[in-house]
Amino acid sequence: MPTTPTTKWFALAVLCMGTLMIVLDTTIVNVALPSIRASLGFSPVSLAWVVNAYVLTFGGFLMLGGRLGDLYGPRRLFLIGLGIFTLASLACGLAQTQWFLIAARAVQGIGGAIVSAVSLSIVMNLFTEAKERARAMGYFGFVAAGGGSVGVLLGGVLTGSINWHAIFLVNIPIGIAVFLLSLWIVPRGHVRQSGHLDVWGAVTITTSLILAVYAIVNGNDAGWGSAQTVVLLVLAFLFLTIFLFVESKTKAPLIPLELFKLRNLTVANMIGVLWAAAMFAWFFISALYLQLVLEYNPLQVGLAFLPANLFMAVLSFSISARLVNRFGIKRPLAFGLASAALGLLWFVRLPVAGHFVPDVLPSMLLLGLGAGIAFNPVLLAAMSDVKPNESGIASGIVNTSFMMGGALGLAILASIAASRTAEALAGGASQAAALTAGYTAAFFAGALCAGLGALLSATLLKTKSA
Repeated sequence: MPTTPTTKWFALAVLCMGTLMIVLDTTIVNVALPSIRASLGFSPVSLAWVVNAYVLTFGGFLMLGGRLGDLYGPRRLFLIGLGIFTLASLACGLAQTQWFLIAARAVQGIGGAIVSAVSLSIVMNLFTEAKERARAMGYFGFVAAGGGSVGVLLGGVLTGSINWHAIFLVNIPIGIAVFLLSLWIVPRGHVRQSGHLDVWGAVTITTSLILAVYAIVNGNDAGWGSAQTVVLLVLAFLFLTIFLFVESKTKAPLIPLELFKLRNLTVANMIGVLWAAAMFAWFFISALYLQLVLEYNPLQVGLAFLPANLFMAVLSFSISARLVNRFGIKRPLAFGLASAALGLLWFVRLPVAGHFVPDVLPSMLLLGLGAGIAFNPVLLAAMSDVKPNESGIASGIVNTSFMMGGALGLAILASIAASRTAEALAGGASQAAALTAGYTAAFFAGALCAGLGALLSATLLKTKSA
């Protein structure tokens, strides 16, 4: 581990740069999808695979990536994941056919999963003193929470001023810089004494996650009661059951089941699922409202999120850490999630002919307040009781909770919005009015998720600051 405070903070900056690149990629692609479709001749159905290929491998390899970091060293896995992601980004940027782009996106997801799984564990092991850890996690949480909004703005600029290839190629110089800086400044970290990898555990949990993610992201199109969705979810549950049996018998499990006896880790992951669903309600549903109802262009949508991002930055960089150091994890997290719930409830009243300042800005500020305060303590809660040599797998579990919560939340919220919109259209409402009715119903569901998360944090978390 670095011995000087300056070196540790430089290492944190490098890790945040790598994490930001991964987070940006999640949303920057969405802005460019129409251009990708026109350029490569995707159909509306096949175009979804540009997103789904990445989501499937990202969600499926988070836990495996985290455990590999524990076994073979977090820095080594961070560099491997970063290298995979950067090379796959180059392949995406050079893609001239549909199948090549989809394959490269799948490889990108594997690299992104590894980076995401181990970077949080490195941060936690870098900063062991409570006050420093709270401050560091504030910075890291801001990057994880706010990067997606920046991706919309950057995606609009790059796609509009150059072309869709640029959204992938921009990762190359950033990836190379982060890789070289990581070699120099990021510490090797803790490595388990035993180098044994639980192969059957890795295969079963990865298969279970991939099947579950695929079922969820295609649930609305295939139908939640369709044979495809039901069979996939049953198979995912079957592989999960096999995984739990394997883990209970093996001497060196991929995921020690004792981890789930850690109260804060378990509760924080429950909150993470709800919080991710609420965040997706904010980010994706509000972006749809701005584009399809208020007719904002992609750049205007990105600018609409700017006040929330700035508010989140100020809170994450200073105030959130101070609140954690003074009040512990519990109260700041509950307050942040409650603020997010209020922001989503304000969105419920959105009119068809809305205006930014009275109708959108208050919600953005409340959600920025909630995200800026809540991300730091939820990550601290999840990782605070974990041993250093198990921080990688704990980080993988946390990221999987956010991933699954986001995917499931988006699928459910989109289904709610589509159902309500169809009802409004059948009742004679205009297209804009019907869309608004659907979006506000989804916002209400998102507010319930954030409110439930606030309740869980206020009642179940242990009062521990870090």
